[in-house]
Amino acid sequence: MPKQWTAIGYTLLLLATIATFLLIRAHGETLVAPQAAPAAPAGQAPPAAGAGDALRQVLIALVAVVVVGRLLAWLLARFGQPPVIGEVIAGILLGPSLIGEKASSLVLPASAAPVLGVIAQLGIILYMFIVGLQLNAGLVRRRAQAVVATSHASICLPFVLGALLALHLYPRLSSEDVSFTSFALFLGVAMSITAFPVLARILSDRGLSGTELGVLALSCAAIDDVTAWCLLAFVVGVAKARIGDGLLVAAWTAAYVAVMLGLARPALRRLSAAHEGERLPQGAVAAIFVALLLSALATELIGIHAIFGAFLLGAVIPHDSAVARAFSAQLESIVTVLLLPAFFAFTGMRTRLDLVSGVDQWMLCGLIIVVATLGKFGGTVLAARLTGQGLRDAACLGALMNTRGLMELIVVNIGLDLGVISPTLFSMLVLMALVTTMTAAPVLQWLLPEDISNKAVPRDS
Repeated sequence: MPKQWTAIGYTLLLLATIATFLLIRAHGETLVAPQAAPAAPAGQAPPAAGAGDALRQVLIALVAVVVVGRLLAWLLARFGQPPVIGEVIAGILLGPSLIGEKASSLVLPASAAPVLGVIAQLGIILYMFIVGLQLNAGLVRRRAQAVVATSHASICLPFVLGALLALHLYPRLSSEDVSFTSFALFLGVAMSITAFPVLARILSDRGLSGTELGVLALSCAAIDDVTAWCLLAFVVGVAKARIGDGLLVAAWTAAYVAVMLGLARPALRRLSAAHEGERLPQGAVAAIFVALLLSALATELIGIHAIFGAFLLGAVIPHDSAVARAFSAQLESIVTVLLLPAFFAFTGMRTRLDLVSGVDQWMLCGLIIVVATLGKFGGTVLAARLTGQGLRDAACLGALMNTRGLMELIVVNIGLDLGVISPTLFSMLVLMALVTTMTAAPVLQWLLPEDISNKAVPRDS
């Protein structure tokens, strides 16, 4: 009976989410957004930098962000914060919002943005490949019901609340060039993201990775990320597709996933098994890098985003194989220490806190943070309680699932690139990502019993 009731409840949850969004969409499509701001005249564009100038500017930007990010990460670690918080703040600190246009142009000049943007995208592609490599699908087998129900409830509720919030934000922070459907879908996804790597880092720092709570949190976050990325792929397809192209994007995406699961996964499993226990030859390394680039290129050509191809390729490689271990070990440091700072610098250049001006806009920013927290925390706690978790464990799980970190920054940058969100809303969502991630560790510390780290999962799980 419990399994039957879980299945019924899960089905009703999905149907209720879809029905509620359709009702919100029906009303939202009647709203009118203001006209788009006129583009800056061509004469005001930053002058193009030569190859030497661009290289010099990018090197200066990387040095500044890496050094400041490491210092802030070291400082914030004393307050229990993950390193990503310091690195994100470093990008914003060096941007024009806090130190001004003149000072910012010395380390993050606008003319370096194109080159820095390419490096940032490459860093994110490699990072999402690593995230895919570290995805352990086996964690969900023992607790499949609780994991799937809790994870998807932690997506459905914030997604619906984000769509409801879109009714209020669309006439104020969007433009007539953006359809309400795209705006509401994107805001719903932005509310639903969980930062799986940040969550894993918090659990590791507190010795919780092997506990019942830790395994459940990691499993939920893994399912959450996969589902949220699939939703984002759908939203990107809707936002980029012209009339009648949406089904074509969906069909090509389905074909791509089928090829990855039916052909790429068996081939990569055989490659992993062939080199288990030995050093990977350069030919195998080159083949996987080529597969990574082709997979990212395929999803970019389909019309979603290159990061989905990178993530899925990593996910189809067994996480405990020699290939996954080798690539994770060799790539993680250079990506997280050198390439991701380029992304943080690029995000800092685009984050304009000065655009969030006046009491009304700061209240909107506060509303976004409250809705994001209530949706993620509330949805997780409610589902965890209904699947048999204690109140304290459910609350701890809710605090962990509310971390957004780098994943949220990737999402909002995609939204800004597509023109679905404005620079002002982009800055508000960056602040939301920072606040929700920074509060996770202190709340978890307050909720956790002192002896929970001793409650490890049995080895046969």
